[in-house]
Amino acid sequence: MRADMYLVHLLLRLLALLPLRTLQAAGALLGRIALWRRTRTAHHVAVNLAIARPGLDEAARAALLREALAESGKSATEIVKIWGGGAERALRLVREVRGEALFDAALAARKGVIIAAPHLGCWELLNYWLCRKTPMAILYRPPRIAAVEGLLRKVRGALAPEQVRAEGAGVRTLYKRLAAGGTVGILPDQKPRAGEGEFAPFFGREALTMVLLPRLAARTGATVLYAFAERLPRGAGYRIHFLPAPDGLADADLATACTALNRGVEACVNLAFAQYQWQYKRWSADNRPSPYDRGNHARTD
Repeated sequence: MRADMYLVHLLLRLLALLPLRTLQAAGALLGRIALWRRTRTAHHVAVNLAIARPGLDEAARAALLREALAESGKSATEIVKIWGGGAERALRLVREVRGEALFDAALAARKGVIIAAPHLGCWELLNYWLCRKTPMAILYRPPRIAAVEGLLRKVRGALAPEQVRAEGAGVRTLYKRLAAGGTVGILPDQKPRAGEGEFAPFFGREALTMVLLPRLAARTGATVLYAFAERLPRGAGYRIHFLPAPDGLADADLATACTALNRGVEACVNLAFAQYQWQYKRWSADNRPSPYDRGNHARTD
């Protein structure tokens, strides 16, 4: 690990001594500052909320925007506790697991398990919990700064999943794991590259959607479960959820399959709506007008 990343690791260890409630309060403050300064992030969140909740009146939308930005800030600061304190200490923050029987049954079937984990709540904690139950590989895109990979390996420790790059060899690794009855994790709402996805409705508007997960499910017969770690109020910890996949996710017709994939993400988001990564430009695509250009979407502030 590079010297500068080693210093970052030490800083994480020190800050992890702070209570979770304090770290999340600091994150909520960052969210309020983003709203006050009308940052680009605040604009993206406002646009996304207007798309996903078009029926809200002005006061309700403003309140939801404040809450979503506060939760976004918490996701940035709580990672200090998750990474800096070590996996086992972080797992003590899990207060409840809903739907665990679904996961246990899928593992027992030995037909392979695909965990679809949206950008919702605290997904790093979810990774720890899953890896304590079973070895797992996750599909990921390498960080822009190569040295960060060493830091991630260090902080994730013994409960680190196998990281499989989102490229040809990595995808073949996922197929092999599932064929052997293993477990893989994929972000189902990760926007694919141009030409590698299918447009399907997401909260009522067409969004470019990955086809990899439906293809993996169709070709391997693996069980697909959705999962996320919900942030509890006032730094109380986390609640992990498992949900079954909607019907049609493994359909041979990709439009049908991707529509089902997005329905599963929506079902998770609706359980902890403000904790979704609403700053992500989910509805942008290279060949379509972007709703995030200020001239293309009215009343976002």
